[in-house]
Amino acid sequence: MLRGDEFIMKTLASFIVAIFFVFLGFNTPTGAGPSSNWFSVPHGKLCVTEGAIEQASGNRMSVNVPKMRAFVTVVTAQDVEARFTYLGETAGEKPLGSGEMRRQFGLKLRAQDACNLVYAMWRIEPESKLVVSVKSNPGQHTSAECANRGYRNIKPVHSGPVPVLRPGVTHTLRAELNEAEMRVYADNNLVWEGNVGSLGGRLDGPVGIRSDNAKLEIELRAGQSSGSHPDHQLSCRPGSSEVE
Repeated sequence: MLRGDEFIMKTLASFIVAIFFVFLGFNTPTGAGPSSNWFSVPHGKLCVTEGAIEQASGNRMSVNVPKMRAFVTVVTAQDVEARFTYLGETAGEKPLGSGEMRRQFGLKLRAQDACNLVYAMWRIEPESKLVVSVKSNPGQHTSAECANRGYRNIKPVHSGPVPVLRPGVTHTLRAELNEAEMRVYADNNLVWEGNVGSLGGRLDGPVGIRSDNAKLEIELRAGQSSGSHPDHQLSCRPGSSEVE
């Protein structure tokens, strides 16, 4: 009888442990911390190709122009994070190249040139959402060549809502691109996961930032590259901005 009791107790204990791990699995948070070794990107390590970025207090930078485009001039991993405060609309708003009026802020990855890059954009108005897109125009390299052509929004495997941006509130936007697999986090919560395809996966270029019609204060970080020399500088090409 004792052996039977021991068997029952062991079975019950195994059942309880199994239930515990099932419960744990269903309650795993969607939030995640950065996967790379990160460093702060100072104002002097940005090449502003359109608009202007001003130095603010500490490591923060401010944007007060309708259109801003910039990339990081040191070699990094394809991981970039912006801790930013949205401060409302800019004066003298400008439509996109398509004619649409949109307010947004986002990250650039594999920004090979103005015609070929990957975007993770936090749209503010007219609709609050996170959109990942690839701009691909093989053989073209300048805005004069490709204008606002070649954009393709990528359908995610997993997605979630982003908070509505309100003036004065600080948020974090992070994108991580490993070959063609991409994850985007808003306030450390996974809001987009998917594959940017062979075209996006083959592009080669730096990370960066972009804004349209949004006043911002930004603190930018990027993942350290394991391959290139840390002092290697990318050439700055002012005027090589993108068009949408």
